[in-house]
Amino acid sequence: MNEEHGTLGHLAYRRLPGLGPGVVFLGGFNSDMTGSKAEYLAGWCAARGRAFLRFDYSGHGASGGRFEEGSIGQWAEDAERVLLELTTGPQILIGSSMGGWISLLLARRHPERLAGLIGIAAAPDFTEDLMWAQFPRAVRKQIEREGQWLRPSEYGAPYPITRHLIEDGRRNLVLREPLAIAAPVRLLQGQADPDVPWETAIRLAAHITGEDVEVTLVKAGDHRLSKPAELALLGRTLGALLGENAG
Repeated sequence: MNEEHGTLGHLAYRRLPGLGPGVVFLGGFNSDMTGSKAEYLAGWCAARGRAFLRFDYSGHGASGGRFEEGSIGQWAEDAERVLLELTTGPQILIGSSMGGWISLLLARRHPERLAGLIGIAAAPDFTEDLMWAQFPRAVRKQIEREGQWLRPSEYGAPYPITRHLIEDGRRNLVLREPLAIAAPVRLLQGQADPDVPWETAIRLAAHITGEDVEVTLVKAGDHRLSKPAELALLGRTLGALLGENAG
C-alpha cells in the first residue's frame, strides 16, 4: 500500500488509505513526522491495512511557516484541520510529548471523532508547568524583555522559547479542570524521562473523567520511548485498542 505525500495549505502530510478507525500521529515540540515512532506506526498500519495519517505542524519539518511564530493554539488548529479534512470517522489519536497535549485538545473539541487516545510521554501544559515554572528568574526576565530565549537541546541546536508560546499556552491548559473523555485512553511513560516527569501521566489520568484509562510505566524508558521493545509496546497497545493482535 503506497503512502500518499501531500500538502494541505502549507501543512505537509503523509497518508495511508485503509480500514477505520484510522490512526493519526501527532508529533512533539520541534520534531517532525519522519521520526522513529511515526515510521514504526506507518509500517504497523500498512501491514494491517489500517488507515494512517501523520503530518508536520506549522514551522516543523516539511511544513511552511516559522517555528518561532508558532504556539500551542496554532499547532492545535493545524492538527484540527488535518483531522477534519484528511480523515473520516472516529480515529485513534497517538500523541507524543507535545502531541499528547494537542491530542487532548482535539479530544475535547471533537469527541465524536475520537475512537481512542494513546499518549507517549504526553506533556499537557508543559509550557507552564515544565518550562515557565522551572525557568530561572533571569530566563523569565529575558523572555519578558526580549520576547524569546534560546533553550539548549540534547536533541539538536538550541531552539527559541518565545513569550507568545508561553502566553498562548496559558490559554490552552488542560490540567486545571476535569477532562471529559469517554473513549479509551492509554498513557505510556518512561520513568527515566528527563523532560516529562512520570508523575505527569498519573496526574493526567486522574484528571480524565472517563473510567477506561490505563497508565503503563517503563522503568528504564526515556522521553523518546523509541527503542525496539518500547515500539513493540506501542504496537501492542494500539492493537489492543483496535481489537487486533499486534504481533
